[in-house]
Amino acid sequence: GGTAMATGHKTNNRFIGVGPAENNLEQLPAVFKKLKKSTALISTGDVTDATPASFYAHNKERDSSFMIAGDFLSSSVDLLMGSDSNHFSRNNDSLIKILRNNKVNVLYSAHAKLTPQSRNLVLDNRAKLTALAGRGDFLETSLKQALNYLNQNNQGYFLMAEGAKIDAGAHYNNLPIVVTELLDFDAAVGNAMQWADTHPGTLVIVTADHETGGLTLMDGDIKKGYVSGHFSTEDHTAISVPVFAYGPRSNLFTGFFNNTEIYHKILQALKK
Repeated sequence: GGTAMATGHKTNNRFIGVGPAENNLEQLPAVFKKLKKSTALISTGDVTDATPASFYAHNKERDSSFMIAGDFLSSSVDLLMGSDSNHFSRNNDSLIKILRNNKVNVLYSAHAKLTPQSRNLVLDNRAKLTALAGRGDFLETSLKQALNYLNQNNQGYFLMAEGAKIDAGAHYNNLPIVVTELLDFDAAVGNAMQWADTHPGTLVIVTADHETGGLTLMDGDIKKGYVSGHFSTEDHTAISVPVFAYGPRSNLFTGFFNNTEIYHKILQALKK
């Protein structure tokens, strides 16, 4: 949490899609839409939470969930998948009606059939759960559905998939949650890399917005499926996070750089 100084302005950590001067920033889906490419967002959590919201909403307060949900209609995102956390449906039926009246296909299971060449919103309540609590194959299914949906566009696409509850487990200093969420996310990364191998021209980028918990691994045994670790805080830390890239132009993502550079590097990777 806290604030940072940039060009003389205070940049608050609560901002979503808003710059230091409280101006709306151009998000990657909007850039891709101009290039006639399709876009999708997946989260193993609330679709109005900070990470997915940062790709389609503009708000000075990340907890303004109803307003963030409303921003989806005017956004450039073609497919949004995650849990509703009541911000879209149960307490906001009017928004669902508006979305459907504007030809957005609203579904309530990641296994449901997506409508091709149409915008889709998937609110699957399994995404509210941790892997330990029975979320099951939500992320794997969502990723497969999204890639097949996006691949219909021969102009290309952008997909953001978030393992949202790794952070939550670390806030709780709960190592079993962190480990099982990481395993679920790791499987999704493997599936993405397999997809890239069979779909030339696909770039896979894996990173985090920050480290949480100050986790130090102390011991482990792969054969026994055992790991032990120590948390030093229940909050975010300033520990540098890795960025892994696989596929064409992956060389752009080597070395140390500010995380804000990832936006620009993705755009650079698009250039022929």
